[in-house]
Amino acid sequence: MIEVSKGEIKARALAYFRHVEETGEPVVITDRGKPVLEIRRYLPLPKEPETILRNSVLQFPEEE
Repeated sequence: MIEVSKGEIKARALAYFRHVEETGEPVVITDRGKPVLEIRRYLPLPKEPETILRNSVLQFPEEE
């Protein structure tokens, strides 16, 4: 994972965007040495979240 400062990302944003697209490696943006943002490749969900969760809750029989 690459870490860059806000100033550096401002100057070279397109190069970092291309790096993320090509390698899939995320880039962490720091502010005074502390991580504040992450740029990562977009991966769409295979289905809508509601569709994924539908019928996923199991009902257990009540204990007597």
